Amino acid sequence: MDLTRLILNNTAEPDKTRVNPSFIESKIKNDKKVYIETYGCQMNYSDTEIVLSVMDEFGYNETTDINDTDVILLNTCSIRENAEHKVYKRLDDLKKYKVRNPNLVIGILGCMAERLRDDLLNKRKIVDVIAGPDEYRKVPHLIDNTIETGEKGIAVKLSRVETYDDITPLRREGITAWISIMRGCDKFCTFCVVPFTRGRERSRSLTNIVNEARRLNEDGVKDIWLLGQNVNSYKFEDNDFSDLLREVAIAVPEMRIRYTTSHPYDLSMKLLETMAKYDNICNYIHLPVQSGSDRVLKSMNRLYTVEQYLNVMRKSRELMPDVGLSTDIISCFPGETEDDHKMTLDVISEVRYDGAYTFVYSPRENTKAYYLPDDIDQETKTRRLDEIITLQRKISVEINKELVGKTKKVLIESLSRKSDDFYMARTDCNKSVIIPVEPGHVSSAGELVIKQQYKIGDFVNAKINKANSATLFAEVI
Repeated sequence: MDLTRLILNNTAEPDKTRVNPSFIESKIKNDKKVYIETYGCQMNYSDTEIVLSVMDEFGYNETTDINDTDVILLNTCSIRENAEHKVYKRLDDLKKYKVRNPNLVIGILGCMAERLRDDLLNKRKIVDVIAGPDEYRKVPHLIDNTIETGEKGIAVKLSRVETYDDITPLRREGITAWISIMRGCDKFCTFCVVPFTRGRERSRSLTNIVNEARRLNEDGVKDIWLLGQNVNSYKFEDNDFSDLLREVAIAVPEMRIRYTTSHPYDLSMKLLETMAKYDNICNYIHLPVQSGSDRVLKSMNRLYTVEQYLNVMRKSRELMPDVGLSTDIISCFPGETEDDHKMTLDVISEVRYDGAYTFVYSPRENTKAYYLPDDIDQETKTRRLDEIITLQRKISVEINKELVGKTKKVLIESLSRKSDDFYMARTDCNKSVIIPVEPGHVSSAGELVIKQQYKIGDFVNAKINKANSATLFAEVI
């Protein structure tokens, strides 16, 4: 069977039943190792957990040692050009592993697999397997076939129904987890490849999502994120996203609940009221504005005006005075004028975001914006982005310094990346807080006594002592 022919059209449905008998045998006999790297958005990290679950079912065990593995998988992102460059560079780095072990299988998963399949197969000779976001069920089969026959395998069809609703993700240890509630996007923003790489919107069963939240609660998870390209368009039977959020909040009252990402066009007052009603739904909203100019927003096909967006922000603060707000901003979209840029700065000043993810526009093939003339010079692009970042950093510092001297309830998530002497915790509105690990002391007998009153997974009250634009520093009281 030549799996290089498995390039199917965008309306084909997932093949959940046809399984090669040798595939079943490999599930019993296989004891191979798979190493996986994930790039890009939270959805990719959630998808990696799905892939690991599928691989585990067929005897592939995850390893964190790239030098001792049978399979290397890269789960990729295509949202910006820089994300793709990182993966191409990584493929060059992986050549030495292929030379060292000619039987090593290297695979590309995710958005780049769907978007750049021909280039990856024809120009990157070390790539053996390519699987798009709706084809993860076939990954073990593609790998096994490559091992047995030497044929390259590709499966990149998009589906209108695949949600992986029946697969329990294989999660690593931790107190935070993602729950994918839907896949795809129907908005077709002119700059975005998501509808072309991840397909159209389809939502998981509300009951299954609630049950998954309950299982995570039983496993000790304290913080969950409901995840989708546009969670606000979630629809299952007669339930919208507000209904889902309410049911999850009721089912796991002791867990923190967050969500991402939202589209302003679909964010309803009903959702804001639901957030305000339940204490375990975090007062945090990430709502991409992209531009402060109505003219640019129309060119982006964003479907809302600046005033409509600002009304949502005002209502959020009215219902949740301490709400944390963040956004995405694309600077220098084709045709953006200096006045358009200043309008974006005005929106940042009015909303006063806690944080923002800011980028210079990156053209993506097959999108409508790709064919618009890029009429902004590099010097202007650099200056405009710097002005956005500088303004947002100033606002973030001001907001965070207002918290100095106040006490916040935080969830301890992990050790600090910089030092094992500190924990990284997080507030309800998604601010990172660094607190010291409770130190040990030496007893009169000369023995070290560990006095750890709090640990990862605990909620503690932390008094904020100092702050910068990104982080709060506190002591537990």
